Amino acid sequence: MPLENDVVRLLTADRLHGRTQIFTNKKEITAENVAEVLESALAADNRNVAEINYLYDVYRGIQDIQHKVKIVRPQVNNKVVVNLANYIVTFKDAYLLSSPVQYIAATGEDNISAAVDELNNFMYAEDKESKDKRLVNWMHICGVSPRMVLPNPAYDKNDSDSSPALLYALDPREAFVIYYSGIGRRPMAGVLKQYDEDGEQIYYVYTKDGMYTVKKNQVTDYAVYDYGRVPIVEYVNNAARIGAFEVVLSPLNSVNTLESNRIDNVVDFVNAYDVFKNCEIDSKTYSDLTAGGQAIMIRSTMGLDASVTRISSELNQTGVQTNIDDLLAYIDVICGLPNRNGGSSTSDTGTATIYRDGWADAESRADDTEKLFVESEKEILKLILKIFREKTDIDLNLKQVKVKFTRKNLANIQSKAQVLCELLNNSKVHPKIAYLVSGALPDVEEAYRMGMEWYEQQEERTAAELEKEIERERSVHNDRQDNRPDEPEDDTEV
Repeated sequence: MPLENDVVRLLTADRLHGRTQIFTNKKEITAENVAEVLESALAADNRNVAEINYLYDVYRGIQDIQHKVKIVRPQVNNKVVVNLANYIVTFKDAYLLSSPVQYIAATGEDNISAAVDELNNFMYAEDKESKDKRLVNWMHICGVSPRMVLPNPAYDKNDSDSSPALLYALDPREAFVIYYSGIGRRPMAGVLKQYDEDGEQIYYVYTKDGMYTVKKNQVTDYAVYDYGRVPIVEYVNNAARIGAFEVVLSPLNSVNTLESNRIDNVVDFVNAYDVFKNCEIDSKTYSDLTAGGQAIMIRSTMGLDASVTRISSELNQTGVQTNIDDLLAYIDVICGLPNRNGGSSTSDTGTATIYRDGWADAESRADDTEKLFVESEKEILKLILKIFREKTDIDLNLKQVKVKFTRKNLANIQSKAQVLCELLNNSKVHPKIAYLVSGALPDVEEAYRMGMEWYEQQEERTAAELEKEIERERSVHNDRQDNRPDEPEDDTEV
């Protein structure tokens, strides 16, 4: 939706304070009240969609500075977009998901680890990593992002590229969840907005027991299923459902304004007015002067001094840059972004630079977002595991699987490696605990699996070599016994 839309034009930076969570007072959604609940929910959703469109435009570079109006010399009206919003979202996405979100076994049992490993293989076949990226991207843009999981009706056990569960990263402008307004705020329904072949709006309302198809405020179809929960789940960036750059929209607009006015000032300075005092010059002479930079001869009249001057004023660039630097520093602090202070040589090393340059803040913000992500991911995982139990031999429950973020944090890697070695050498610590606690490896499950396979191979190889060595020594001993000369009989009489 472009910014020229009347609804979006009313939105400004000071009016955006997170997306509204949609509630209903109905304890159950039935065929009799689904149209009523949907109609009430759409009023709040329309407001959310308008705000999401505005934020998405800001992310794409369609920002408020493009509506800048200049009263003096309006023909010089530069509109510079410094798209820091895009940078903020891109950094947040890349840092949070620097490595894929993995499922790991909650216990050290081999059969559980094997089942979780197979689950991850199916998720790879479903391309979950790229769908996580799209989901997190929307989450950082507008504060909320819905995901849907459904059984795959075309699943084939003999097809290695097929997955029993289908994952969808939905557009938050086309899907939302309705929650119960009472204690627990449990999800009541997930709504997916689509269009039929004639361009008519259709709403698919997913409850825990079935899906209602609503068209023109009438229920036209109902499909029963036994998911046991709503198959659409919302992932939120924070409790207020605020996007990553939404809290700094005002400083972002100020940076655009300062940069645009700075360019205007440069153009004004270059195209400054010439003032001819107590003298006249014809148009042709002035045109020749401006075109070729020729000298000009002036003559005073009536005893008055004649002069030619230029009206120009230039901004204090140092002061403007100081204002911009202050705004950028505020943006970094508020959004938890690393700064560029480490460009010069200092005596700080290791952990000191991490804290000084803001990387510790970036990590803490990612950890904060991770907790809310895992909360929603568990709801999706419950649906995935239910589908897998019905369609495959993977029999897992939520208590046996954990959601693990595997960000590539290479800080203090030597210390982490030492912790890993110390724990692996402790017979009272399970090897998987050592991999988890150390934080030295991004993919814990894969590293543990490969490590145990390698260990077993080395044990078998060592045992085989030992057996060969024993067999060789036994053979040498036997050869010596066979080649030993016969001893003479002892005829000495006692």
